[in-house]
Amino acid sequence: MAKTSRICHLLLRFLAFSATLSAVIVMVSSHERATFFNVSFEAKYTTSPALKYFVIANSVVTVYGFLVLFLPAESLLWRLVVAMDMVLTMLLISSLSAALAIAQVAKQGNNSAAWLPICGSVPKFCNHITGALIASFIGVIIYMILLLHSIHSVLDPLLLKKT
Repeated sequence: MAKTSRICHLLLRFLAFSATLSAVIVMVSSHERATFFNVSFEAKYTTSPALKYFVIANSVVTVYGFLVLFLPAESLLWRLVVAMDMVLTMLLISSLSAALAIAQVAKQGNNSAAWLPICGSVPKFCNHITGALIASFIGVIIYMILLLHSIHSVLDPLLLKKT
């Protein structure tokens, strides 16, 4: 039973790693040039601090996810992994929220601030952002499941200990 649980745990960790890596790759590869009234502009993730934060946060979580895949099952570092899972899940959620806000402005614009929507001019760029956001959201869900599993596996032996 413990071996099955370990395999499921590693599979979830690999899926979370894959999701965050996919989000980084898709976001970094998102760029498109458009011309609007003889003015040419290039839409890319580096023009927005929120999208840069999104890429950096997902990159950090990807590296962490890769390193944890190789952590031995008997290591005492698993107790630290619980805290790190929580911190990095919060990091992913905050970066996803910031990127979602920018994506919404890119798609809908903001009439009160006189910001025009750009997704009509650069649809490929907006589609890449949407794909990266979906991949990151999947990563957040998986990391939340992993966090609950980690909390259960670390706290359960402590709570069931007879004194």
